[in-house]
Amino acid sequence: MIRVLIVDDHTVVRQGLRFLLQQEADIEVVGEAADGNEAIEAVREQVPAVVLLDLLMPNTDGLSALRVIKRISPATQVVILTSHQGDDQLFEAIKAGAISYVLKAAGVEAVVGSVRAAARGESVLDPSVAAKLLHEMRRRRDRDPVDQLSPREVDVLTALARGHSNKEIAQDLSIGEETVKTHVSNILSKLHLADRTQAAIYGLQQRLVPLDDALE
Repeated sequence: MIRVLIVDDHTVVRQGLRFLLQQEADIEVVGEAADGNEAIEAVREQVPAVVLLDLLMPNTDGLSALRVIKRISPATQVVILTSHQGDDQLFEAIKAGAISYVLKAAGVEAVVGSVRAAARGESVLDPSVAAKLLHEMRRRRDRDPVDQLSPREVDVLTALARGHSNKEIAQDLSIGEETVKTHVSNILSKLHLADRTQAAIYGLQQRLVPLDDALE
């Protein structure tokens, strides 16, 4: 039996899904939840094989709940079942660990099929969703790498390009040296650089500071 938890803030939707899924001989609905908080508690108690998870819900939303669910129960597969097609939430849900992303308008067969596929560890994406995901992946691949940095990380990278030490950066930005070290580590990771020297050179290449300033 495939143990399923249904998470949606609309009672009618939950009841409808329960009725439909319970017609299947190999699926057992072990619980329902109306928001992300209830979903997290239900996963802790029931440890379902599959969670059907809506995204737009009150209190804790589906995306936030997804991240917690995958942390507390890695074996539980999460199928996003939503009417929302936004590129950002789609990409973030897949990145957070959702195995499938199915639109509510797709119909009963698509929902049941996604549950069975998830239980086998297989992904299901609505064709329109797959196209959006591919577009978003290409967009993120092609954007300027500096765009991946937070504003504070850009400040630190600029300071590195000026040749400043961690102590000087901490003083200039009014933050602790350990915080500077954390920012530098994040910068190296995000930009795939080996050390702070490469980061300084990269900052100069990106013209974060004029070369004359760096040589002062």
